[in-house]
Amino acid sequence: MQIKRLLTAAVLVPVFYLYITKLPGIWFDGLAAAMGMLALWEFLHFYGVRGVMKLVGMGLGLFFLAAAALSGPELSVPFLRSFFFLPPGIYPFLLLVAVTIRLFKTGPSFAMKDISPVMLALLYIPGLIVYQMFLRDFFGAHWVIFLYGTVWIGDSAALYAGRSLGKRKLYPEVSPNKTVAGAIGSVIGGSAAGFAASLVFKLGISSGTASLLGLLMGTTAIAGDLVESMFKRDAGVKDSGSFLPGHGGMLDKLDGPLFSAPILYWGLLLLGVKL
Repeated sequence: MQIKRLLTAAVLVPVFYLYITKLPGIWFDGLAAAMGMLALWEFLHFYGVRGVMKLVGMGLGLFFLAAAALSGPELSVPFLRSFFFLPPGIYPFLLLVAVTIRLFKTGPSFAMKDISPVMLALLYIPGLIVYQMFLRDFFGAHWVIFLYGTVWIGDSAALYAGRSLGKRKLYPEVSPNKTVAGAIGSVIGGSAAGFAASLVFKLGISSGTASLLGLLMGTTAIAGDLVESMFKRDAGVKDSGSFLPGHGGMLDKLDGPLFSAPILYWGLLLLGVKL
């Protein structure tokens, strides 16, 4: 398992870095959309959403992510931009479509059970992954690298700290293998990665601020990991899928960045960081 994990990372990380930094932003938007669609399929699948409602969820997810990509600065479509940058945004539209299709699918029995996982999935996965597109489009590729670098290095630090030092469980009802030592490792690893990123990239902020942002990424990634674990335990599955050898499914790799990207995006807005 560990060898598979290291081999997968050794192949994908350099490709991921070059893809984000060397290609135009719309290419990353497409990659984020593809990752989001796969994670969305995994979530709907392990929650047992089938038939028409699964098609509704996937179709609305595709529309959501395509609208986000087309609303970026490279392919700006004013009508689609209004979905994301004017309140209340795209969410009421998705709800109207989902409940209307469900209305004509069958009778009223189990309507809430059918609709709830679809709407939650749309808010949870496409609704959060679009912030990665916004980071790339409005702040630059280096901030996407900062996001994934701090989260993944924090995740690796958590893994090794938990294995070597972990005794006290963090939240056993949700994730039996996670420890307090692992959580501390995630926070320290994220902070160290943020500091290192400030030495490599021109972030427009001090190394201390970058370190604090990295600490925040390591902390929010823990929350993202626990939330996904909560959903998986509720659904009775161990991994969201088997797409990445040694790493589980796509959602298993996105759980931390999903939670951390909005925090980073809002933090950069508050700090007044420019592209």
